[in-house]
Parts: sequence; C-alpha cells; structure tokens
Amino acid sequence: MNKKMMIAGVALTALLGGCANTTALEESVANLGNKVDQLSAEVGALKSEQGQLSSDVKGAKAASMDAQAEAKRANDRLDNMATSYKK
Repeated sequence: MNKKMMIAGVALTALLGGCANTTALEESVANLGNKVDQLSAEVGALKSEQGQLSSDVKGAKAASMDAQAEAKRANDRLDNMATSYKK
C-alpha cells in the first residue's frame, strides 16, 4: 500500500511539473506552426511551378507534333518530285 502511494505521488508530481512549463510548450507549438506555414507556402510555390512546367511541356509537344507533320509533308513533296523525274 505504501508503495502504491509513493508511485501515485511521483506520478502526480511529474504530471504537475509537466503542466507548469506551458511557455516552453507554447513556444514550441508556435515554432511548429511557423514551420508548417513555411512548408505550405513552399508546396504552393512548387505546385504553381509544376503547373507552369506542365503547360510548357504541352506547348513543346504541340510544337514538335507540328514540326513532325511539316517534315512529313515536305518529305512527301520530295518523294513526288523524285518520282516525276525520269532519265
């Protein structure tokens, strides 16, 4: 019984001691909140940059498809010219 009372007393002291230092806890929570805000801002910037890069890639793909079609058309014209000449 005496041992149980001693353990309860130590637990109560630890509990009350943990609650007494709230300023350090508040500073820690505020610091973590600031870090979360910074990370959120960075994620937003990265999403914006990724969207711009995606748009650039789509534009480059369209330009390459146009160039490929133009090259095919030019090759077809050259093929037609080559078949019309006879020795």
